[in-house]
Amino acid sequence: MSAPTVMAWRDSAALAEAAAARMVTHLVTVQADRGHASVVLTGGSVGIATLAALAASPGRDSVDWAALDVWWGDERFVRSDDPERNERQARDALLDHVGIDESRVHPMPALGWAPGSGGAGVDVHAAATAYAAELARHSAIEAHAPLPRLDLLLLGVGPDGHVASLFPNSPALYDTRAVVGVEGSPKPPPQRISLTLPTIQTADEVWLLAAGAQKAPAVRLALSGAGPMSIPASVARGRRATSWLLDRAAAAELPAGMLRPQ
Repeated sequence: MSAPTVMAWRDSAALAEAAAARMVTHLVTVQADRGHASVVLTGGSVGIATLAALAASPGRDSVDWAALDVWWGDERFVRSDDPERNERQARDALLDHVGIDESRVHPMPALGWAPGSGGAGVDVHAAATAYAAELARHSAIEAHAPLPRLDLLLLGVGPDGHVASLFPNSPALYDTRAVVGVEGSPKPPPQRISLTLPTIQTADEVWLLAAGAQKAPAVRLALSGAGPMSIPASVARGRRATSWLLDRAAAAELPAGMLRPQ
Protein backbone atom coordinates (compact mmCIF):
# COMPACT_ATOMS: atom_id res chain seq x y z
CA MET A 1 0.00 0.00 0.00
CA SER A 2 1.11 3.56 -0.64
CA ALA A 3 2.35 5.94 2.05
CA PRO A 4 -0.06 8.80 2.77
CA THR A 5 0.49 12.42 1.82
CA VAL A 6 -1.32 15.05 3.87
CA MET A 7 -2.61 18.45 2.73
CA ALA A 8 -4.68 21.06 4.53
CA TRP A 9 -6.67 24.11 3.47
CA ARG A 10 -7.99 27.02 5.50
CA ASP A 11 -11.57 25.76 5.90
CA SER A 12 -14.05 23.16 4.64
CA ALA A 13 -15.17 25.29 1.67
CA ALA A 14 -11.60 25.71 0.44
CA LEU A 15 -11.04 21.98 0.99
CA ALA A 16 -14.07 21.07 -1.13
CA GLU A 17 -13.00 23.39 -3.94
CA ALA A 18 -9.46 22.03 -3.91
CA ALA A 19 -10.66 18.43 -3.88
CA ALA A 20 -13.00 19.16 -6.80
CA ALA A 21 -10.15 20.71 -8.82
CA ARG A 22 -7.94 17.73 -8.07
CA MET A 23 -10.73 15.37 -9.18
CA VAL A 24 -11.00 17.12 -12.54
CA THR A 25 -7.25 16.86 -13.10
CA HIS A 26 -7.09 13.23 -12.05
CA LEU A 27 -10.08 12.04 -14.07
CA VAL A 28 -9.00 13.93 -17.19
CA THR A 29 -5.52 12.43 -16.91
CA VAL A 30 -6.85 8.89 -16.58
CA GLN A 31 -9.29 9.36 -19.45
CA ALA A 32 -6.54 10.75 -21.67
CA ASP A 33 -4.53 7.61 -20.95
CA ARG A 34 -7.26 4.95 -21.22
CA GLY A 35 -10.31 6.66 -22.72
CA HIS A 36 -12.41 6.04 -19.61
CA ALA A 37 -12.14 6.25 -15.84
CA SER A 38 -13.89 5.17 -12.66
CA VAL A 39 -14.61 6.87 -9.36
CA VAL A 40 -16.00 5.61 -6.06
CA LEU A 41 -18.05 8.30 -4.33
CA THR A 42 -18.63 8.94 -0.65
CA GLY A 43 -21.31 10.74 1.30
CA GLY A 44 -20.94 13.07 4.26
CA SER A 45 -20.84 16.83 4.34
CA VAL A 46 -17.38 17.27 2.80
CA GLY A 47 -17.87 14.53 0.23
CA ILE A 48 -21.11 16.03 -1.05
CA ALA A 49 -19.70 19.58 -0.85
CA THR A 50 -16.85 18.40 -3.08
CA LEU A 51 -19.32 17.10 -5.66
CA ALA A 52 -21.26 20.38 -5.54
CA ALA A 53 -18.02 22.31 -6.03
CA LEU A 54 -17.21 20.10 -8.99
CA ALA A 55 -20.63 20.78 -10.51
CA ALA A 56 -20.00 24.53 -10.18
CA SER A 57 -16.43 24.36 -11.48
CA PRO A 58 -15.60 25.76 -14.93
CA GLY A 59 -13.32 22.75 -15.35
CA ARG A 60 -16.11 20.19 -15.00
CA ASP A 61 -16.63 20.03 -18.77
CA SER A 62 -13.06 18.81 -19.20
CA VAL A 63 -14.24 15.46 -17.86
CA ASP A 64 -15.87 13.08 -20.34
CA TRP A 65 -18.81 12.22 -18.12
CA ALA A 66 -20.15 9.67 -20.60
CA ALA A 67 -16.91 7.70 -20.15
CA LEU A 68 -16.95 7.64 -16.35
CA ASP A 69 -18.04 4.70 -14.21
CA VAL A 70 -19.50 5.77 -10.87
CA TRP A 71 -19.55 3.48 -7.83
CA TRP A 72 -20.20 4.04 -4.13
CA GLY A 73 -18.08 3.11 -1.13
CA ASP A 74 -21.08 2.65 1.15
CA GLU A 75 -24.77 3.35 1.40
CA ARG A 76 -27.53 3.65 3.94
CA PHE A 77 -29.92 0.72 3.45
CA VAL A 78 -33.04 2.84 3.17
CA ARG A 79 -35.68 3.44 0.49
CA SER A 80 -34.38 4.65 -2.87
CA ASP A 81 -36.15 8.00 -2.50
CA ASP A 82 -34.79 8.68 0.98
CA PRO A 83 -32.92 12.01 0.93
CA GLU A 84 -30.28 10.52 3.25
CA ARG A 85 -29.06 8.09 0.60
CA ASN A 86 -25.56 8.87 -0.62
CA GLU A 87 -26.75 8.18 -4.15
CA ARG A 88 -29.58 10.72 -3.90
CA GLN A 89 -27.27 13.38 -2.51
CA ALA A 90 -24.64 12.72 -5.19
CA ARG A 91 -27.26 13.03 -7.92
CA ASP A 92 -28.55 16.29 -6.48
CA ALA A 93 -25.05 17.73 -6.08
CA LEU A 94 -23.44 16.59 -9.33
CA LEU A 95 -24.68 13.65 -11.36
CA ASP A 96 -27.97 15.21 -12.45
CA HIS A 97 -26.08 18.23 -13.80
CA VAL A 98 -23.58 16.55 -16.12
CA GLY A 99 -23.86 14.27 -19.14
CA ILE A 100 -23.47 11.05 -17.21
CA ASP A 101 -24.20 7.74 -18.94
CA GLU A 102 -26.73 6.06 -16.64
CA SER A 103 -25.56 2.63 -17.70
CA ARG A 104 -22.25 3.48 -16.04
CA VAL A 105 -23.78 4.60 -12.74
CA HIS A 106 -23.80 1.76 -10.20
CA PRO A 107 -25.81 2.62 -7.06
CA MET A 108 -25.96 0.20 -4.16
CA PRO A 109 -29.32 -1.54 -3.70
CA ALA A 110 -31.97 0.23 -1.64
CA LEU A 111 -34.42 -1.02 0.95
CA GLY A 112 -37.32 -2.56 -0.92
CA TRP A 113 -34.97 -3.94 -3.54
CA ALA A 114 -35.42 -7.52 -4.69
CA PRO A 115 -33.39 -9.25 -7.41
CA GLY A 116 -35.13 -8.92 -10.77
CA SER A 117 -38.51 -7.99 -9.34
CA GLY A 118 -38.40 -4.56 -7.74
CA GLY A 119 -40.34 -6.14 -4.90
CA ALA A 120 -40.08 -6.03 -1.14
CA GLY A 121 -36.65 -7.53 -0.56
CA VAL A 122 -35.22 -6.23 2.70
CA ASP A 123 -32.12 -8.35 3.31
CA VAL A 124 -29.07 -6.10 3.58
CA HIS A 125 -26.77 -9.09 3.16
CA ALA A 126 -28.40 -10.14 -0.11
CA ALA A 127 -28.11 -6.55 -1.25
CA ALA A 128 -24.38 -6.56 -0.45
CA THR A 129 -23.95 -9.81 -2.38
CA ALA A 130 -25.75 -8.26 -5.34
CA TYR A 131 -23.42 -5.27 -5.34
CA ALA A 132 -20.41 -7.56 -5.19
CA ALA A 133 -21.81 -9.35 -8.24
CA GLU A 134 -22.19 -6.00 -10.03
CA LEU A 135 -18.55 -5.21 -9.29
CA ALA A 136 -17.52 -8.63 -10.56
CA ARG A 137 -19.57 -8.16 -13.73
CA HIS A 138 -17.41 -5.17 -14.56
CA SER A 139 -14.16 -6.81 -13.46
CA ALA A 140 -10.90 -5.96 -15.17
CA ILE A 141 -10.76 -9.08 -17.31
CA GLU A 142 -7.57 -8.00 -19.03
CA ALA A 143 -5.88 -7.82 -15.62
CA HIS A 144 -7.41 -11.11 -14.42
CA ALA A 145 -8.86 -9.17 -11.49
CA PRO A 146 -12.10 -10.00 -9.63
CA LEU A 147 -12.97 -6.29 -9.36
CA PRO A 148 -13.10 -3.43 -11.83
CA ARG A 149 -10.22 -1.02 -11.90
CA LEU A 150 -11.04 1.72 -9.40
CA ASP A 151 -9.06 4.78 -10.40
CA LEU A 152 -10.14 7.05 -7.57
CA LEU A 153 -11.89 6.18 -4.32
CA LEU A 154 -13.16 8.95 -2.03
CA LEU A 155 -13.75 8.40 1.69
CA GLY A 156 -15.03 10.57 4.47
CA VAL A 157 -13.53 10.07 7.92
CA GLY A 158 -15.76 9.97 10.99
CA PRO A 159 -14.85 11.41 14.40
CA ASP A 160 -14.40 7.81 15.55
CA GLY A 161 -12.05 7.04 12.65
CA HIS A 162 -14.55 5.05 10.58
CA VAL A 163 -14.50 5.06 6.79
CA ALA A 164 -17.31 3.97 4.48
CA SER A 165 -19.55 2.02 6.90
CA LEU A 166 -16.63 0.24 8.57
CA PHE A 167 -16.80 1.28 12.22
CA PRO A 168 -14.27 0.60 14.99
CA ASN A 169 -14.43 -2.94 16.39
CA SER A 170 -16.99 -3.98 13.77
CA PRO A 171 -16.95 -7.59 12.50
CA ALA A 172 -17.03 -6.07 8.99
CA LEU A 173 -13.38 -5.09 9.46
CA TYR A 174 -12.44 -8.77 9.30
CA ASP A 175 -14.55 -9.47 6.21
CA THR A 176 -12.60 -10.48 3.12
CA ARG A 177 -15.52 -10.38 0.69
CA ALA A 178 -15.79 -7.47 -1.73
CA VAL A 179 -18.90 -5.97 -0.13
CA VAL A 180 -20.48 -6.49 3.28
CA GLY A 181 -23.89 -5.92 4.80
CA VAL A 182 -23.64 -4.01 8.08
CA GLU A 183 -26.16 -4.39 10.90
CA GLY A 184 -26.21 -2.50 14.18
CA SER A 185 -24.34 0.53 12.87
CA PRO A 186 -23.55 2.98 15.70
CA LYS A 187 -24.77 5.73 13.39
CA PRO A 188 -28.34 5.61 12.07
CA PRO A 189 -29.65 3.92 10.10
CA PRO A 190 -28.54 0.61 11.62
CA GLN A 191 -28.35 -1.25 8.30
CA ARG A 192 -25.80 -0.27 5.68
CA ILE A 193 -23.86 -1.68 2.74
CA SER A 194 -20.12 -1.11 2.52
CA LEU A 195 -17.07 -1.98 0.49
CA THR A 196 -14.63 -3.90 2.66
CA LEU A 197 -11.07 -2.90 3.45
CA PRO A 198 -9.59 -5.37 0.92
CA THR A 199 -11.74 -3.78 -1.80
CA ILE A 200 -10.82 -0.24 -0.77
CA GLN A 201 -7.16 -1.22 -0.93
CA THR A 202 -7.47 -2.27 -4.59
CA ALA A 203 -8.14 1.33 -5.70
CA ASP A 204 -5.31 3.09 -7.52
CA GLU A 205 -5.78 6.23 -5.45
CA VAL A 206 -7.61 6.70 -2.15
CA TRP A 207 -8.46 10.21 -0.96
CA LEU A 208 -9.65 10.70 2.61
CA LEU A 209 -11.60 13.91 3.26
CA ALA A 210 -12.06 15.39 6.73
CA ALA A 211 -13.03 18.81 8.05
CA GLY A 212 -13.68 20.20 11.51
CA ALA A 213 -11.99 20.10 14.89
CA GLN A 214 -14.06 17.07 15.94
CA LYS A 215 -12.13 15.02 13.35
CA ALA A 216 -8.66 16.07 14.55
CA PRO A 217 -8.12 13.26 17.11
CA ALA A 218 -9.10 10.55 14.60
CA VAL A 219 -6.89 12.09 11.92
CA ARG A 220 -3.93 12.18 14.32
CA LEU A 221 -4.45 8.57 15.41
CA ALA A 222 -4.90 7.30 11.85
CA LEU A 223 -1.65 8.92 10.75
CA SER A 224 0.35 7.89 13.82
CA GLY A 225 0.09 4.13 13.57
CA ALA A 226 -3.22 3.25 15.24
CA GLY A 227 -4.56 -0.17 14.32
CA PRO A 228 -7.52 -0.76 12.01
CA MET A 229 -9.79 -2.16 14.70
CA SER A 230 -9.64 1.09 16.65
CA ILE A 231 -9.21 3.48 13.69
CA PRO A 232 -10.26 1.87 10.39
CA ALA A 233 -9.09 4.93 8.44
CA SER A 234 -5.51 4.03 9.31
CA VAL A 235 -5.43 1.28 6.67
CA ALA A 236 -7.58 2.92 3.99
CA ARG A 237 -4.85 3.23 1.40
CA GLY A 238 -4.54 3.10 -2.35
CA ARG A 239 -2.22 0.94 -4.41
CA ARG A 240 -0.50 3.93 -6.03
CA ALA A 241 -1.36 6.92 -3.85
CA THR A 242 -3.12 7.83 -0.62
CA SER A 243 -4.02 11.46 0.04
CA TRP A 244 -5.47 12.98 3.18
CA LEU A 245 -7.30 16.19 2.22
CA LEU A 246 -8.11 18.19 5.35
CA ASP A 247 -9.05 21.61 6.56
CA ARG A 248 -6.83 23.27 9.15
CA ALA A 249 -9.14 22.36 12.01
CA ALA A 250 -8.99 18.63 11.17
CA ALA A 251 -5.20 18.85 10.78
CA ALA A 252 -4.68 20.77 14.03
CA GLU A 253 -3.20 17.84 15.99
CA LEU A 254 -0.72 16.77 13.31
CA PRO A 255 2.98 17.68 13.43
CA ALA A 256 3.62 20.65 11.15
CA GLY A 257 6.22 18.68 9.22
CA MET A 258 3.65 16.11 8.18
CA LEU A 259 1.71 18.58 5.98
CA ARG A 260 2.74 18.95 2.37
CA PRO A 261 3.02 22.64 1.37
CA GLN A 262 0.24 23.95 -0.88
